[in-house]
Amino acid sequence: MTRLVRFLAAPAVVAALAVPAGAQTATTPSTTTPDPRVGLKAGIRDPGVAARGIALLANLPKPDGFFDPKYPAGEPNPQMTAAEKKEEDGDASGAKPTPPADAKPATPARPPWGGLNFANSDLAFSGNHLFVGNFSGFNIYDISDPTKPALLTSVVCPGGQGDVSVHGSLLFMSVEQTRGRLDCGVAGVEDPVSKDRFRGVRIFDITDIRTPKQVAAVQTCRGSHTHTLVTDPKDPAHIYVYGSGTSSARSAEELAGCSGKDPKEDPQTALFSIDVIKVPVARPQEAKIVARPRIFADEKTGNIAGLWAGGDHGPGTQKTSVTNQCHDITVFPAVGLAAGACSGNGILLDIADPANPKRLDSVGDKNFAYWHSATFNNDGTKVVFTDEWGGGMRPRCLATDQPTWGANAIFDIVDRTLQFKSYFKLPAPQTATENCVAHNGSLVPVPGRDLMVQAWYQGGISVMDFTDSANPKEVAFFDRGPLDAEKLITGGYWSAYWYNGHVFGSEMSRGLDVLALTPSDLLTQNELNAAKAVTATAFNVQHQDPVTFAPSRAVALAYVDQLVRSGAVPADRSELLKGAIGAGDAAQLSMIATRIGERAASLAGPDAARMKALSQLLTSIR
Repeated sequence: MTRLVRFLAAPAVVAALAVPAGAQTATTPSTTTPDPRVGLKAGIRDPGVAARGIALLANLPKPDGFFDPKYPAGEPNPQMTAAEKKEEDGDASGAKPTPPADAKPATPARPPWGGLNFANSDLAFSGNHLFVGNFSGFNIYDISDPTKPALLTSVVCPGGQGDVSVHGSLLFMSVEQTRGRLDCGVAGVEDPVSKDRFRGVRIFDITDIRTPKQVAAVQTCRGSHTHTLVTDPKDPAHIYVYGSGTSSARSAEELAGCSGKDPKEDPQTALFSIDVIKVPVARPQEAKIVARPRIFADEKTGNIAGLWAGGDHGPGTQKTSVTNQCHDITVFPAVGLAAGACSGNGILLDIADPANPKRLDSVGDKNFAYWHSATFNNDGTKVVFTDEWGGGMRPRCLATDQPTWGANAIFDIVDRTLQFKSYFKLPAPQTATENCVAHNGSLVPVPGRDLMVQAWYQGGISVMDFTDSANPKEVAFFDRGPLDAEKLITGGYWSAYWYNGHVFGSEMSRGLDVLALTPSDLLTQNELNAAKAVTATAFNVQHQDPVTFAPSRAVALAYVDQLVRSGAVPADRSELLKGAIGAGDAAQLSMIATRIGERAASLAGPDAARMKALSQLLTSIR
């Protein structure tokens, strides 16, 4: 064996790395093959299922108290009038309409349409615990065996939107609806102005995971649609929360200092800002708002309404929402950046000082209705923005819909500016009874590639490769048929995230899904092995940390598979290289590394980076 490995470590490896004339890059499956996602049977518990490269391992329906027995799938969406449909189709606005500046809080305890009152929302992870947000509270699951998730406890605390994040023994929850109460009561708040109403960010102590206790409730003018935890390496005693409110501002009678007026009438308006909440980790009850930065301001004029003013971009374009809010902000403290999906614009922020984020760049897009969320790649050189055309409640993946509307937009970050590269949209058309549009996702940590698993509501889950920013491709998918064959009911996947080797899906109506990526010609077992070797102690998707890969043969073999797929290493010679990597000792691997480094110098783009990384990696394996 030693003689064989030595043989492979020199001339044979050189031969394996020599690409013959006419070598072709691997191609994706033929686009003429019918997509199995088309025509799936409808049903809540027994729908048709189509999958490629993903397998469903477990499903737990929502527990009692988190669904309406009269409408287990959720209430059907209200029928739109012809005028409403014309207006929505014409403006394609992804945001819910912003009420007039002087609007009072809605009076009913239950909103006029309660279709989302029991919907599952976002996910957070800590150790072997999974936290599933819901418009009526949150649920905590034990995922020590991901194939058998077990419900630990449920906390009923209505108020929407229910997005959750976890930091140590603290859980944070977004509340925006006017029915939210300080005491988490289910009766709602009838009065237009009430000391009992809560809209903002709740903080729970989860030291005892089975009995969470609310220890703080930070009131905000516009409530909290979403929030982002921001850590400061220089100040571990505190954590910051960026609160993003997208609703109307409450009256000053209910919360002093609140105003929803146009900035020309009131420069102190709660519009055109975010909330920065500072939380002492050891004393969360002292959490308070410390800043409301004007991150949309025009630097030259000082106008706080300095970005997109709302409206379309010309004939045949989207009507894009006014930028007076952020829907979601994703931070990457290791590179000092944040990406904000801010209704009418995508923005890039400097967060060196977490309490005072500064805008570096902003972009608009004639194809975007509502900038919804953002995801960096692993080294912070790219960002994927999503467009929630139709607000997540409309069927926006029809065969007749434009593929650049309700899609992802991929940007490279160059010299701290955003440079557009391409769009990606779910490639399988959905039906008129399936709400579908780009929604929440996270990176899949495969070395050498930028992969993102993503929820598309009733469009299911899709895995996108955006390693080549200008040419993103789908590599895997999982989809169920619609909840109902005749009525549109808002449902499907709110979020789909990778965590420690599995994909967890928050299904708005059907509960919690646990899935696993499976090997294919577009994602090999070696690549999956490398991804599964990465473990995290906690994960909040809006707070990204760089993933590092420990030197291992599994990671090396993942790089080889990628080089074979691209054609940089001929497939018929790859087994020689893999055999040498799998069996070689440190000296032999170092010899192979030298040969690979020489080959890397003659390549460009991702293949050059992969081969260089492989060369460096082989010198570290012991």
